[in-house]
Amino acid sequence: MSRHVAVVGAGPAGLAAAAAALRAGARVTLLDAAEEPGGQYHRMLPAAFAATRPERLHHGWRGFDRMRRHVLGHPRCDWWPESAVWSLERSAPGDPRPPRVHALRGPADGGRRERHVLAPDALVLAPGAHDRVLPFPGWELPGVFTAGAAQALAKGERLAVGDDVVVAGTGPFLLPVAAALLDAGSRVAEVLEANPPATVLRGWAGRPWELAPHHGKAGELAAYGALLARHRVPYRLGRAVVEARGDGRVEEVVTARLRADWSVVPGTARTVAVDALCVSHGFTPQLELPVAAGCALRRVSAAESYVQVDGDQLTSVPRVYAAGEITGIAGAPAARAEGLLAGWLAAGGSPAAPESHRARLRRDQGRAFAARLAAAHPVGAGWPGWLRPDTVVCRCEETSYATLCDAAGDPAGGAARTVKLGTRAGLGPCQARVCGPTVAELLARRAAGTPGHPVEGLAPATPHHRPIAQPIRLGELAAPPHPPTQTPNQHEEENP
Repeated sequence: MSRHVAVVGAGPAGLAAAAAALRAGARVTLLDAAEEPGGQYHRMLPAAFAATRPERLHHGWRGFDRMRRHVLGHPRCDWWPESAVWSLERSAPGDPRPPRVHALRGPADGGRRERHVLAPDALVLAPGAHDRVLPFPGWELPGVFTAGAAQALAKGERLAVGDDVVVAGTGPFLLPVAAALLDAGSRVAEVLEANPPATVLRGWAGRPWELAPHHGKAGELAAYGALLARHRVPYRLGRAVVEARGDGRVEEVVTARLRADWSVVPGTARTVAVDALCVSHGFTPQLELPVAAGCALRRVSAAESYVQVDGDQLTSVPRVYAAGEITGIAGAPAARAEGLLAGWLAAGGSPAAPESHRARLRRDQGRAFAARLAAAHPVGAGWPGWLRPDTVVCRCEETSYATLCDAAGDPAGGAARTVKLGTRAGLGPCQARVCGPTVAELLARRAAGTPGHPVEGLAPATPHHRPIAQPIRLGELAAPPHPPTQTPNQHEEENP
């Protein structure tokens, strides 16, 4: 009998995993919280408002569309849109089966979501990542958006977040965000890359053969440059937004020139009038489900952890594979390659098959490109210099920078967990998804510079295992779930 593979996430990695698992002969259940597949990279308009020429909005649209149609129309694929995986139930010790998948099907704001349980033979996790935003004075004002949220509204709803917008932060993601805003009707005043030209050029210099497989990226970059030039949008390197101001909402931003370590160059501040600000300082992987499954993580820094996988994308948990941004921020091409490899092997495909070899090659090329990208667009160590004592660090609980520093400096209670409980930083509705990496990094910096400070302050920003990974209503929790969806051979074994 064919294997049953559950794939969580229908972005580039998840969709590729589903396609590869189907090719290997498996039965696939593909789950995603959105109405349509594609993730953030190929976010689609609702069917009622679909664009007549989506290729204008998406790079690689034709290839994505072919894969989407193949997967969703395949007789062995069950597509579950608007489905939230709220829990992963681990198997008993010694049981080789992967965790059971508990999902809610239905609109997130609906009142009658149905509980379902999947008992797959293998599980592929590809939940993706979200924007990381460093705090600065005024970042909590209405009208300040993450770049990903602004792009989602522009691409998925055709809504412009403002008429006069500044896009700021670091990384090439700023360019497609600016393009989406221009297409939605916004006037983009400027795009600000925080790293100076020397840092960006140094990151891309050397080993040109590593860039050969990615020659298409040069065309993308040229297209974005031409678009910004056509709309007369300046692209400034070595400059960042260090403050947002306004009465009730953002009305102006203060930008300043930065040194290589992101410390502010005195006397370079200037003010720009805006009604919206879009900011992104990289990405944070969504680790709630891998942690719930018991997957081991690899620590990159005090603010970064990713799922640890082997050469086959297998995690530390038997029959649980991971692909995409949760294994490392490497972009859509690398995510697709990881998904192809994970889906093929999860379905029982041969590790020595040509499909596996090609996927590994593309994955390794994508990871090499991602390393160059990270070197060209790092987060500088001097960004805490932007903060003032009253700057909000945790938006949910309104914890200020001064409050966090005072709690961390207490010799009797400066451990990371004690600081978290004492200041409530990270305990609000977002459960540290936004402020977690920032708080971890600030505590680590303070611990490193304070003799005798408890070593717990150096703990990485790793989410705790929570039985409930996503919000669920009490009525939904109390309602009986549908019978588990199992493979035929499992059903025969449990019901002889």
